[in-house]
Amino acid sequence: MAMEITRRDFMNGVALSTSATLLTPCELFAQGSSDASPAYYPPTLTGMRGNHPGSFEVAHALAWSGVKPATHRKLDEHYDLVIVGAGVSGLATARFYQQRMGPAAKILILDNHDDFGGHAKRNEFHQDGRMLLGVGGSVNVDHPGDYSDVAKGLLDDLGIDLDAMKTNIDEFGILSSATGSVLALPGPDGHVATVGKWSLFMLGVGAYEPAVRALPLPVSEQDKLIEFLSGDRDYLHDLSLADKQTYVESTSYAEFLTERVGLSAKTIPMFFPVPKLLFGPAGIRASVLEAIYMGCPGIQGMGWLSEVKEQMIAGITSGDQSTLYFPDGNASVARLLVHKLIPAVAPDTQGFNDIAVSRFDYSALDRTDHPVRLRLNSTVVGVQETDSNRVTVDYVDDGNAISVTGDHCVLACYNGAIEYLCPTLPESQKDALRYGPKVPLVWANVVLKNGQAWSKLGAGSVSCPDDPYVVITVAPPTTTGGHQPPRGPDDPMVAHMLGIPSVESTGNENSRELCRLARHKVYRTSFDTYEQEIRDQLQGVLGKHGFNHETDITAITVNRWPHGYAYEYMSLDDPEWAEGQAPHEIGRAQFGRISIANSDSEALAYLDAAIDAAWRAVEEQTAMSQKK
Repeated sequence: MAMEITRRDFMNGVALSTSATLLTPCELFAQGSSDASPAYYPPTLTGMRGNHPGSFEVAHALAWSGVKPATHRKLDEHYDLVIVGAGVSGLATARFYQQRMGPAAKILILDNHDDFGGHAKRNEFHQDGRMLLGVGGSVNVDHPGDYSDVAKGLLDDLGIDLDAMKTNIDEFGILSSATGSVLALPGPDGHVATVGKWSLFMLGVGAYEPAVRALPLPVSEQDKLIEFLSGDRDYLHDLSLADKQTYVESTSYAEFLTERVGLSAKTIPMFFPVPKLLFGPAGIRASVLEAIYMGCPGIQGMGWLSEVKEQMIAGITSGDQSTLYFPDGNASVARLLVHKLIPAVAPDTQGFNDIAVSRFDYSALDRTDHPVRLRLNSTVVGVQETDSNRVTVDYVDDGNAISVTGDHCVLACYNGAIEYLCPTLPESQKDALRYGPKVPLVWANVVLKNGQAWSKLGAGSVSCPDDPYVVITVAPPTTTGGHQPPRGPDDPMVAHMLGIPSVESTGNENSRELCRLARHKVYRTSFDTYEQEIRDQLQGVLGKHGFNHETDITAITVNRWPHGYAYEYMSLDDPEWAEGQAPHEIGRAQFGRISIANSDSEALAYLDAAIDAAWRAVEEQTAMSQKK
């Protein structure tokens, strides 16, 4: 269980009606063209991004109503490998296959979005002559020392210098007064922002009592919080050691807080920002033990877990940079992969040292004179192995129904889409593929005219447990890739806002059902609503420091991910399967010349999981080639 936060046109983006068949063919299959001019540069688009309008309608028509083109025009294009999905898994698949089969291998990568990278979405802004970057989805390189040899090898292949990334993270001028983090709770006159070292306070370390007394909570709740954080009371004193262990593994943290600690349901959201960032709306279903491993309080009064507490404190206080950042999140990893595969997109780019500030030529992504081609705005609707030892891949591009063939195919898309692309899969595999829904998320980047109000906060991040965006922080302050972050409060800055969609729950839903409910809410929410939430929340947090949202916000990009991070199993709702019998293991089974590579297939929402999945898929398909 991870202990650190590791995860993110002004059209409304309302989901299609389930009556998709009422749409005309032109309406149903229209989306942006993949023919890119040199001026085409999606990273600078603002408004609704992520799963943006135009990226999902064709897929929804197929999944919800079985609607797809009756025929497809066959292009005179045959490839050694066709990859569905241009996220990190898909791009890594292309690189591994190229390394295995040689630089002349013909590879086609198809993606339904208008940009590559999948969740590793690049958000780029320009203001006052400066380039500003935000994180659009996949956030960081998390604990790379624990990566597999395969994943470490790919980072080396891309020239990623982990030691340099550690050095490049700095406390720049805008954060010079930072002393911890802010816990912002609603008060009678707006947000009450309390600065402190909350990661340690939650473990009963430091001056937590005056910090709790400053919170806008009834004194009775403050008393309970102080006693809880102190560790002076064992809230499970009536249980045997064995029963205590069973309790923390089988009881929700929310129930523990209300039933055992006696806190109000209105108070406990302050402990859930991190569980929500890792598990989305299912964070409320975290067990006591899962919550504790995420740094939530409670371990203080559990003497049998004292060793775990010491490890947590050591990890927080050591200053060790086990989590590393590019200025645009893992979009730089995706860009390094594309640059390796298609050097013509940025012929003057060196690589790691200048990748963050390089401008890519998107017109070079899909050229006939290069063995690797990346075709955007192309939604795959069918993948089938033919009798001629080929795979036919059908897709829709700008309203055109098109077909290509390949010797092999790797599906690097969402697990939830695969049963519709390959309807002849075994039913047991389809069941497994649909088991774990993606965790819905909304990652917003907001460009502020300057950082004066933020600097007065005195902290690098703000926890807002009762707001739509549970954490607000600065975009990664790093010089990696040639980036120059803000150097002082007079410089423009990017506020990175991490949102978890809330849902009306009856209390009976399991974690997977909560994710599905939240996914539909995300699709139904308009950009106007997201924008108003952003403005209201920033005004509430920064208003007392002179911030005015009407004049100080210069751009907003909302990265909407109804299908967000891979679902990770939770102890309250998911059984412990025998090795090889978990849904993600059954679902990723090779299907002849078709393999599956994505973080869903690893049941882990991390960069290295996406890379490891790509390696496995290439191993499966190249083994077939070697047998020919």
